[in-house]
Amino acid sequence: MIIDIPTDLEAALIDLPLPAWQLDDSFLGKPTMERYRAELTAATPRFEETVATLRHALTGEGGGYAVLRLGNLLKVLGTDDDRFLRLATGFAAEVAIPFSPFPRWPLWKDIGVKVDKDPGKSSGIGYNAFHMDLVNATLPPDFTTLLCIRPDQLGGGLSILTDAHAAVARLSEGARALLSESAYHYGTFFDLFGVGEECKPFPVLDGSAPSEGFVRFTAKMLKRSPLGQAHTDAAKELARELVCGQVSFMLQAGDYLIVNQRRYLHGREALHSGQEAVPVADRRLLLQLFLRARADGGSAA
Repeated sequence: MIIDIPTDLEAALIDLPLPAWQLDDSFLGKPTMERYRAELTAATPRFEETVATLRHALTGEGGGYAVLRLGNLLKVLGTDDDRFLRLATGFAAEVAIPFSPFPRWPLWKDIGVKVDKDPGKSSGIGYNAFHMDLVNATLPPDFTTLLCIRPDQLGGGLSILTDAHAAVARLSEGARALLSESAYHYGTFFDLFGVGEECKPFPVLDGSAPSEGFVRFTAKMLKRSPLGQAHTDAAKELARELVCGQVSFMLQAGDYLIVNQRRYLHGREALHSGQEAVPVADRRLLLQLFLRARADGGSAA
């Protein structure tokens, strides 16, 4: 769902000097969330209306992702200081608790473009197949978010999303049974915070009721897991269904994509060829932030 920011809300937010955030370990501190919410809701009632629309798009029936259009705010505020990021953090904190699972990184993590990186990685230039973030953690982030600062100026890098549970529902009974077995491996696990323990091996389907629970899938495990043929075939069947149900769109500057990882998987089409000729400072740039659902499922209030 695309959510445009009302003009009067934009005007109120532009002149709202939110304070610098404070962290509690790697989580956004409760005093910061309470301060942000108080100032944002006091600025205009349109904030709460927009947040209600955002929450419904992420967790309501049939929902699972949203793109919050913050482009005008980015254009006015720029990125020379943290004013724009504080506003984006304020919106995120109305969905769940922002945190960084990587202690060596700040709250927001840069995802730039590196032409010499593995093309399938988030900072690579190739096709980044469907996956969930921190797939091999016992407590993956409930939401993953990507804030577009600069799109690919050459026109590539469409975001792709797919309803994971809808794809699972289209699978054969045999494939679902195999995907429920702890047979899959992917990734390393070290220096992480707030995501539990390593889950190795893991089941793709965790036994939750339909439309609930994580679908622990990353296409990369097809090449990097020591799988038997039956488990490989089941994962490939799911991969095909994920692609069949995908939606794609281009993130523009200021677009804030929020994905409910309990419902949707995400990825990226390849960037346009010729990235080597684009100056590093002009290449595609996203900022990533993770969110942990509150125990009560409520807002920051």
